Amino acid sequence: MAPGELDLCFLMSLGTFMSSCSANAFNQIFEVPYDSQMARTKRRVLVTGLLSRVHAISFASIIGISGILILASYVNLLAAIISATTWGLYVTTYTPLKRVCIGNTWIGAVVGALPPMIGWAGRTGSLDAGAFIMAGFLFTWQFPHFNALSWNLRSDYSKAGYRMMATRNPDLCQSVALRHCLFIIVLSFLAPYFNLTTWPFALFSLPLNFTFAYLAWCFYKQADGKTATYLFKFSLLHLPLLMIMLLISKKNLPVAKVFENI
Repeated sequence: MAPGELDLCFLMSLGTFMSSCSANAFNQIFEVPYDSQMARTKRRVLVTGLLSRVHAISFASIIGISGILILASYVNLLAAIISATTWGLYVTTYTPLKRVCIGNTWIGAVVGALPPMIGWAGRTGSLDAGAFIMAGFLFTWQFPHFNALSWNLRSDYSKAGYRMMATRNPDLCQSVALRHCLFIIVLSFLAPYFNLTTWPFALFSLPLNFTFAYLAWCFYKQADGKTATYLFKFSLLHLPLLMIMLLISKKNLPVAKVFENI
């Protein structure tokens, strides 16, 4: 990268990070009464009183506004709009919807899929097929990841009144996890088709994606603590490895040209 591109990358990452921190902070501010009922969250600083609500709101407001202003001033308006949309969906829709219906998981997946689009918009000033494919990978990955995680936290979620697939519709929880693992395989072939990567990416990603799909199949056939744990732990490995493969297979990179000639 040229010096100017490094500056852009840093400011884009900083603005996105600050906006994300703000959204997560507001989420925790709103959910203190419910977090106190869950073993996983009852030690958060707002729940234990180590941080006051006033300080948390001040922090979340300042970094949220600052992050979006950084994107608007130093990156571009499109990146700032996507970031603001991500913040809005997370704080005003996903957070309250968690206690209303299982559709919150799909809204949360959209929120988790938007950051790559911020990066794409920040670098190119527009959105095209590659941006949506990158977002698609993040969107689909979140279902096996979160459904497996939530399966082993069903009692906690029920106690706090959260409506998750794992507690309200276990069969759907299992089938959605498997379905989206299969979608990842499809996306891995769409990436080279739309010139995001070279074609060897589709082939080299198959063992990784098939392993993910196999673990999701095991979870689908017999959901229990063991299959859910295996699927969740592999999801933590799957995403970074897939992103690395996407990076080194990117069109026009020297290393990608080597793979293209294999």
